[in-house]
Amino acid sequence: MHWVKQFMSDDTDSQFEVIYLEGLTDYNEVWELQKRLNAQVIEGDVEKLIFTEHQPVITIGKSGEESNLITSREELSQLGYKIVESDRGGDITYHGPGQLVIYPILDLKRHYLDLHRYLRDLEQVAIEVLNTYNAFGFRVKGRTGVWTDIGKVAAIGVHVKKWVTMHGMAFNVSGELNGFNHIVPCGIFDADVTSLEKLTGMTLKPLDPTLTDQFTREFRKIFFDL
Repeated sequence: MHWVKQFMSDDTDSQFEVIYLEGLTDYNEVWELQKRLNAQVIEGDVEKLIFTEHQPVITIGKSGEESNLITSREELSQLGYKIVESDRGGDITYHGPGQLVIYPILDLKRHYLDLHRYLRDLEQVAIEVLNTYNAFGFRVKGRTGVWTDIGKVAAIGVHVKKWVTMHGMAFNVSGELNGFNHIVPCGIFDADVTSLEKLTGMTLKPLDPTLTDQFTREFRKIFFDL
């Protein structure tokens, strides 16, 4: 993996590091990276914000059900999909080309000790980013993530160790995202998925600087009051 790092904020009390992982990344390799960075933040290092785009993978969270795999594991393997049992919250989801995946490594002790608020704040980041593209996103009561009138655009699942976060948000940017056809996304049968491209007609790459910069700005506003 090739890293590009950038520090945000001149105020050392609210400084955080942005890490861009270039190219299509392996889910397990980035998971291991998160674990290392999580340990560093637990020890007092600056908080991190990772941006990446994964190779095709289906991940099953702690509350995931095998029955939400529509296509068999053998078939998926033949089609080039990895399947990973993850320690994040939530059910089953897909990551792959066309999707921006954002992993905040935040020490919630430096912000607030409220995991539900953290999930709502992640949702708000995506909602605010959509607003900048004149797209309307909203919450659905009882369902984590961000929705639009034509489907779910952002899925969220997290893991917390000693109040330091891992995993995060998958934001659908462009392309067909055909991997979702092989699963019941998040175990919800009555919901479609959509993307920024379908909502706006804009074609962006997930790691396009205009998009990642907008996400960074919204993270700064919501989590660092900058």
